[in-house]
Amino acid sequence: MLFFLVFFPMIAAVCSYLVGRKNKALRDRVVQLCCLAEFAVAAGAMGLVVAGKELSAAIPGFCGFGLSFQLDGFRALYALVAGVMWLMTSLLSGDYFAHHYRNRNRYYFFFLLTQGATVGVFLSADLFTTFVFFEIMSFTSYTWVAHDETPGAMRAAETYLAVAIIGGMVMLMGLFLLWHELGTLTISELYAAAAACPNKGVIWAASICILFGFGAKAGMFPLHIWLPKAHPVAPAPASALLSGILTKSGIFGIIVVSANIFRESTAWGNLILVLGLITMLGGAILAVFSVNLKRTLACSSMSQIGFILTGIAMGCLLGEENALAARGALLYMVNHSLFKLILFMAAGVVYMNLHKLNLNDVRGFGRKKPILHFAFLMGAFGLMGVPGFSGYVSKTLIHEGIVEYAELLAEEGMGALSVLYRGAEWIYLFSGGLTGAYMIKLYICLFWEKHPTQQIAYEAKKPYMGKLSALALFLSAAIVPVLGMTPNLTMDGIADVAGGFLHAAAPAHAVHYFSLTNLKGACISLVIGLTVYLVFIRPVLMKKENGTSEYVDLWPSWLDIEDRIYRPAINGLLAIGGKVAGLGSETTLETYIYRPLIRALTLICAAVFGVLGGLTDFIADLISRKILSARKKKAPTSVGNVITRTIGGMLDSMAEGLNHTVLRGHQIEHHALGRISGAWDGLMDAISQMSHTMSYGLLLFGLGLCVTLLYLMFY
Repeated sequence: MLFFLVFFPMIAAVCSYLVGRKNKALRDRVVQLCCLAEFAVAAGAMGLVVAGKELSAAIPGFCGFGLSFQLDGFRALYALVAGVMWLMTSLLSGDYFAHHYRNRNRYYFFFLLTQGATVGVFLSADLFTTFVFFEIMSFTSYTWVAHDETPGAMRAAETYLAVAIIGGMVMLMGLFLLWHELGTLTISELYAAAAACPNKGVIWAASICILFGFGAKAGMFPLHIWLPKAHPVAPAPASALLSGILTKSGIFGIIVVSANIFRESTAWGNLILVLGLITMLGGAILAVFSVNLKRTLACSSMSQIGFILTGIAMGCLLGEENALAARGALLYMVNHSLFKLILFMAAGVVYMNLHKLNLNDVRGFGRKKPILHFAFLMGAFGLMGVPGFSGYVSKTLIHEGIVEYAELLAEEGMGALSVLYRGAEWIYLFSGGLTGAYMIKLYICLFWEKHPTQQIAYEAKKPYMGKLSALALFLSAAIVPVLGMTPNLTMDGIADVAGGFLHAAAPAHAVHYFSLTNLKGACISLVIGLTVYLVFIRPVLMKKENGTSEYVDLWPSWLDIEDRIYRPAINGLLAIGGKVAGLGSETTLETYIYRPLIRALTLICAAVFGVLGGLTDFIADLISRKILSARKKKAPTSVGNVITRTIGGMLDSMAEGLNHTVLRGHQIEHHALGRISGAWDGLMDAISQMSHTMSYGLLLFGLGLCVTLLYLMFY
């Protein structure tokens, strides 16, 4: 069952690609059926866990460490969440990609590969297995961001991949340190090994490196830079997965470190709390200022990750009394996955009809569209923490965890320190208010305002989505009020099953979610949100233009961490490297070392293919002319032709593969690789064109991964 959950989507990816070469409509159905099968098996796995069974499986010897998988409550829950999200987005993808999109086969191929890799992360029993699938997931999901291959998409994908690779390499350094110091990377053994280890400094260094790697994927400040840039350019179904579950793979790793190595560490809890509060507030402010539908939701994801980090931090600070905070963090993860699934699918419906995302262009589109209206409203209410919807439950638990810790400090005579955590509580409530403000802005814009010139056309758009898309939106949205109205039955049940992974303590008593005390916190945030919308967004972030109010982007363009800090720093390092290497003051390693090496490697590969092609053509010709010519029958010529056609067909396939991938838009003639001497200039031109294509980058990156993997396996 565990192997099926991880590897079946990867096998299905290859099958769907082959089917898609022949029949695109059939390919869509195959993908949907594969996602349905994965969901069914994940539901069965959850049933086994509820029945009290835990499973484990391993592939020994892989890269020396082996791959190991485990199924417990949390892992089964997130395998099920992944199953739901991929199933729903597969139902929407058929409509979304029906018009004006190319490379759909590539999208579906990586869509399923990423599912297998993501499930592999959540089912991993040790951090080495987590790392392997984490890196596969980062690579395969890169193609989602770069899907359109526009300049904006390629730049966003470059940022995404850079953050993923740098984060992954820093994480790997941390894993090396941890393995060297503890002698194990098995998650269930980390707590005892860390407690017995005398060298706490090395453990801290290793854990900071691991936090860096997982935090980069989660979108934690200051590694959040990919989120606001990747989501607006990625296809909406991919954005739902990037935000809803791939960020949770980063949270998974942070939980592993926090709930095991630093289970009751005040210092670690405070570190995560500070990062969580900055991430929470910063993302909310960015979302308030944004005038792009999907960018607003992306910045919102950054903010919501901050809420989850706050819950994890309070779990560390509270130690054995972490029931509320730890269970709140777990439920917030699940809720955020569900809300972003709904909201990004709703944004996808808007985009696939209008091909626009600016709020001034999409305003009024949702009017007289009841299913879209219902779905968006459920996602918005859940995200805002409105009582009666599932988001309220998780927000309340984390808030009560902060209050509980502040009161504990006050009781122990640390009143001054308690004030700081009261401040953290108000940052939490204010950030929740900003969540309400930007969601009210999106809701009013889409469903209540009217477009000044296109409103009649917007309301007349029928059908604006297919039946499967409507089903996916409706079913996803309907879950939110069901969970929210029955928290003691449903939400507490989820926490009971999966809370052990966070080492959440059992609550001393049942939580009265709708008590006056708990309702007060939610009401404060909602009042703040409405006030910010009425006092700041309407009068400041909107202006009158020709008698019509328009949304304006007042966020300073220069206030960009990536452009102002990260890119200049990296370019400076490359320049310094060039100087150290003696390449001059205005040169870089990339210009004079990396790119020449890559082109030389490409040339060598082409030359090898050419020599082999020429040799096989010569042998086939020799067989045809010399060995078979003595026989005065038609068969010899036929046999020779068959051999020649076979060998030539192999070379044609190579050329055809390059034409469809690396050389898209710069086609080469068949057999060009076999005629090096006669087509040298053409080959050099083809190589030059290769280096500027997306598929070339994918090819080289995949080649690098394969070489590294082979080295590890046979070292």
